[in-house]
Amino acid sequence: MAAVSSALVQDGESGAPALPRLDQFRRVVVKVGSSLLVDQERGRLKHAWLAALAEDIGQLHARGTDVLVVSSGAIALGRGVLKLARGPLRLEESQAAAAVGQIALARSWAEALGHQGLTTAQILVTLGDTEERRRYLNARATLGRLMELRAVPVVNENDTVATTEIRYGDNDRLAARVATMAGADLLVLLSDIDGLYTAPPQTDPDARLIPVVPRITAEIEAMAGGAASEFSRGGMRTKVEAAKIATAGGAAMLIANGRVKNPLGAIAAGGRCTWFLTASNPVAARKKWIAGSLEARGVLHLDEGAARAIRQGKSLLPAGVARVEGEFSRGDAIVMRGPDGGEIGRGLAAYDAGHAAAIAGRSSRDIEAILGYAGRAEMVHRDDMALAVE
Repeated sequence: MAAVSSALVQDGESGAPALPRLDQFRRVVVKVGSSLLVDQERGRLKHAWLAALAEDIGQLHARGTDVLVVSSGAIALGRGVLKLARGPLRLEESQAAAAVGQIALARSWAEALGHQGLTTAQILVTLGDTEERRRYLNARATLGRLMELRAVPVVNENDTVATTEIRYGDNDRLAARVATMAGADLLVLLSDIDGLYTAPPQTDPDARLIPVVPRITAEIEAMAGGAASEFSRGGMRTKVEAAKIATAGGAAMLIANGRVKNPLGAIAAGGRCTWFLTASNPVAARKKWIAGSLEARGVLHLDEGAARAIRQGKSLLPAGVARVEGEFSRGDAIVMRGPDGGEIGRGLAAYDAGHAAAIAGRSSRDIEAILGYAGRAEMVHRDDMALAVE
């Protein structure tokens, strides 16, 4: 293995990047692994540990921070209830265990967060929900509305329907996808290790913790390890992969020891961890993705009022659309053009082309009467567009 750059292992020395603080972030995703939540020997939830984490979440929430949780544990809990033997499970056994364990897991989170005066929402997702743009937009809108209502979404992979071919296989990368989807600016991976080391600390006494990773390089990726246990499908390799996803989406990420009581409190107090930094932010990263990474499927021609409104940072309403071109589906990228035909920007369509054409030029109040259902008020939401001048 190549020698690690000294700047990456100097904690607090001159020239090392400054470490962020937990209270700097406005929207935080906290990923909790099965090995932290579930007693592996008894197959039971660690209620005292969960109650302490809920206290941490409550304190963050009280400061105005949006908090989302990505929680493993359904299969580990369910296999205990069903008294399934230790060792690898067949797919149908994993799905049965998840079906039983998910009820217990959701109830436990609701009770723990409820003691902090917080409302809990359960969200089950699959790979397709974060890869297919229509479903991605629906999930993003649901998460956004829940946080506007000050609820705490608890997200897990839908193990009851996922298959070997399409499942994530670990919740680290799922958490990174959720962080990107939710527009989070920090992802916290609570693990059974307190960060990324220069070598496996269990076997190398000279291994050193890397406090901050300014950029993920080949030497950082080379430090990846394997899966830790039958209950935890992730390992350091998947955590570094999650960091690549999160930082590309504009979110910082940290790996910290979750085995301590009040793990978020320990991080806030300066506890040992590894920070992965990002040069972007969620809004800028998303707009860059919309502007340059997606092939446009159609065109919306706008009137002067609508063109002026979106340049001022407003959403595009149906009333401002003069004409619709192309065949596109909800979630596809479209070009927005002004009255002179010049491109104003690009965005993600909130309606299929046919429905967009039907409501073009009409008030948002008329959408339900025209389409037969109460659709979204915006043709393109301001969070889903990138202007040409940006």
